[in-house]
Amino acid sequence: MTATRERGRFVVLEGIDGAGTTTQILRLASRLRAEGIAVRSTREPSDGPFGTMIRHVLTGRLVAPGGRAPGWSTMALLFAADRMDHVETEIEPFLQAGGVVLSDRYDASSLAYQSVSSGREGSDAVAWIRALNRYALRPDLTIVLDVPSEIAATRRETRGEEAQLYEQNEVQRALGEFYRNLVAHMPDDRIVVLDGTGTIDEVADRVYAAFRLQHG
Repeated sequence: MTATRERGRFVVLEGIDGAGTTTQILRLASRLRAEGIAVRSTREPSDGPFGTMIRHVLTGRLVAPGGRAPGWSTMALLFAADRMDHVETEIEPFLQAGGVVLSDRYDASSLAYQSVSSGREGSDAVAWIRALNRYALRPDLTIVLDVPSEIAATRRETRGEEAQLYEQNEVQRALGEFYRNLVAHMPDDRIVVLDGTGTIDEVADRVYAAFRLQHG
């Protein structure tokens, strides 16, 4: 009799821009691979066709008529389309093969960024975005790296890159508040909010401990 392959685990890291999600995804992936675990690191926006379009919007290379950025609802729709394609083509196949998928952002980012940019956070914007993503695969664990917006801003400045669409300090402060209260917006998901300050190694240890606490 052929043994049934155990389904893999889907873990997401979230936080404001400069929270360190990309760095910590790489650290966690490296640690798990050293233990002999099959790991796929990915991100949203994805590297697929819809994600590439979104990245062009975020960096100002693709604009709506008149040179403006697309509105929050249009962005929410684009992210939702990218997410479904991302799950179908990259995330789900690797989970089916028994591996661990680590994603740098997922639908919590849509809830945070698009609701905050709508200026209607706490109203029907969150409910609409949740409904838009109701068929998205649920993560087994979402880890939020909580970093003060001032520290995150300093980190972004050291990159030496042009500011992207949502990287204004006042927007980032509002996003930080949203993420700290994420469990209220996603009550059915397993969410852990961690202190994202300190050295890279200190944060990496916290992320790994949270992963092991939930998954053994």
